[in-house]
Amino acid sequence: MAETDRMEKLVSLAKRRGFVFQSSEIYGGLGSVWDYGPLGVELKRNVKDRWWKAMVHARDDIEGLDAGILMSPRVWEASGHVAGFTDPLVDCKHCKQRFRADDARIKGTPGQPDAQCPACGTRGTLTAPRLFNLMFKTFMGPVEEDAAVVYLRPETAQGIYVNYLNVLQGSRQKVPFGIAQIGKAFRNEITPGNFIFRTREFEQMEMQFFVRPGEDEKWFEYWREQRMAWQTALVRDAKKLRWHQHGPGELAHYAKAAYDIEYEFPFGWNEFEGIHNRTDFDLSRHQQASGKKLEYFDQERNERYVPYVIETSLGADRLALVTLCDAYDEDTVEGESRVVLRFRPEIAPIKAAVLPLVKKDGMPEIAKRIYDDLRGRFTAFYDDGGSIGRRYRRQDEAGTPFAITVDGQTGQDGTVTVRHRDTLVQDRVAAASLVTWLGERLAA
Repeated sequence: MAETDRMEKLVSLAKRRGFVFQSSEIYGGLGSVWDYGPLGVELKRNVKDRWWKAMVHARDDIEGLDAGILMSPRVWEASGHVAGFTDPLVDCKHCKQRFRADDARIKGTPGQPDAQCPACGTRGTLTAPRLFNLMFKTFMGPVEEDAAVVYLRPETAQGIYVNYLNVLQGSRQKVPFGIAQIGKAFRNEITPGNFIFRTREFEQMEMQFFVRPGEDEKWFEYWREQRMAWQTALVRDAKKLRWHQHGPGELAHYAKAAYDIEYEFPFGWNEFEGIHNRTDFDLSRHQQASGKKLEYFDQERNERYVPYVIETSLGADRLALVTLCDAYDEDTVEGESRVVLRFRPEIAPIKAAVLPLVKKDGMPEIAKRIYDDLRGRFTAFYDDGGSIGRRYRRQDEAGTPFAITVDGQTGQDGTVTVRHRDTLVQDRVAAASLVTWLGERLAA
C-alpha cells in the first residue's frame, strides 16, 4: 500500500469510526482544529493516563500540576516569547499563498518588482516581510486595550517554572525532582497540516526535572533512556522509532542539548517527543524579571543554586496519531479483506464488545447482563445489529481486542466465546470469570 493511500485511508477510518472529526464541520470546518469523537477521546485519554502513571504515580520524585492557560503577560516577556516567537512572512497577491521570508525558493527581494513567487511564478506580487506572531492574543476584562492583553499559552512549561517554588515547598521534595503537567497549548501555526500532527490547538504532556548544575548531563542521558524505553513499549514496530540530535544550527536559544524521538509516519519521519537540557535559562529569566529568588538551598552541601532543567515534552495529539498509524493494518479473513486497528489492549478505546449471536433464545438478555457487569470495570460495547461477521468487522475497525459472543452453548454451561482480534483464535471462557480473565490481559 502506498504511504499516501495509507494516510488517506486512516483519516477516512478515523471519521467513520468516531475517532477524529473536523472542527465546526457543518460550517465548512476550521483550519487545523480537530474534535475527538467517542473512540478518539478514549484513545487519547488512555495514552495520557499511561504517561501520567509512568511519570507521576510510579515515581516518588515527580509531582503533578495543572497550571492555568491564561498567565501574566510578563511570563511570556521573560521567557522570550513576546519578542522572539515570531516569523517574518511574505504573501503573494496573485495566488494568495504565504511563505517564510527566508524561503530559499524565493527569487529576488520580497516587496520589490524583481521578487518571484515560488508557487505561481508571478513577479512583483510578493509583499514586503511582515512579522507574524505565533501566539494567540486576547483581552482580559471587558475593555479591549493594551493594558488588558493576555495570551493563550504556546507551551505548558512556563506554568511549571513559575510554580516551581510552590510545588517544592508544598510537596517537601528535594532536588533532583520533577513536575509533570498535561494541558492545552495554542500556536498560530503558519503551515499546519498532516491531520492531527500539526494543529493550532493541541495538548502537551510535559515534565520538567530540576537538577543540580553539573549533574545535568547525567540526568539528560537518563531521561533519554527512560523516554525511548516507554515509547518502545507502546508501539508494535520499534523500527519506526529513531533519535534525531539537534545540531548547532537547530538548538533553541535556551538549550544546551536536545534530542527528538521521531516516528516514521506515512508522510515521513517527524518528531513527536523532545528531550531538552534547558540549563538554568528559564528559572534565571523569571528570577530576574519577577525579582523573586528561585534559588534552591541544598542543606547537605550548604550551597544555593538555580537548578538546571531537563525537559521531556510530548504531544498528546501526535502520540495519538502515532498509535493510530502503528495500529492500522489490512489483512484477509476467509477470503474477505478487513481493516483492523491492532492497538495494544491496554490503550484500545473499547476493551471488549459483547455480542448476542441472535436476538432470541434468551441470548440478548444474558449478553446485556454480561455487558452491564463489564462496563463498570472496562470500556465495553454492546452490539446486536447485523450478522455476527459484520459486527466482528466493526469491532476490528474500532481496535477492540476482545469480542465476547453469547451463543447457544452459553445457556447450557455458562460459557461464552471470546474472539481475539489479532489471531482470530476463539476461546471458551466462563461468563462468571470474564472480569478476571480480561483484567489479566488488559494489565498495562
